[in-house]
Amino acid sequence: MNAPTTAHTPSKEARNLHWLLAKLVDEVPGVRSVAVVSSDGLLLLSYDPDGTAESEGDRSHEGGGKRAENGPRGSSADLATIVSGVGSLTQGAAKLMDGGPVKQTMVAMDEGSLFVMSISDGSLLGVHAAPDCDMSVVAYHMALFVGRAGHVLTPELRTELRASMEEKGQ
Repeated sequence: MNAPTTAHTPSKEARNLHWLLAKLVDEVPGVRSVAVVSSDGLLLLSYDPDGTAESEGDRSHEGGGKRAENGPRGSSADLATIVSGVGSLTQGAAKLMDGGPVKQTMVAMDEGSLFVMSISDGSLLGVHAAPDCDMSVVAYHMALFVGRAGHVLTPELRTELRASMEEKGQ
């Protein structure tokens, strides 16, 4: 006999971080998908191309969401892997060049753009956007998210978000 599964109730901080991420996606034209990745490359929070938010044991997006087309092929895990890799590569390059900490990386492609921005705790915010997005608007809203999330993303909250993502994987 299987024990009943209990739903994880997210903390107020987790709900607030989710709300900030949903607000970024909903308010910025051209944003296709978003991921917050820990400093060790683990997905903490995302907004998937299929219009769902992931984290905190909840896959629904209260604002109704919008379907993002042409997102990374697999899932938010693919975007998290890309964001982690780009972040690591640029941090390594900055170290070799004595350039100091990396603040933001932008990759422009024919069919989209990728933005990666550092969060104060070493985590990364990654945004995949449409090719015709206004890059300055995307960067501005990312900076707002980073400024608001940086002090909220405590070790305890990162642990909670990781555990929530692991629960979903089972």
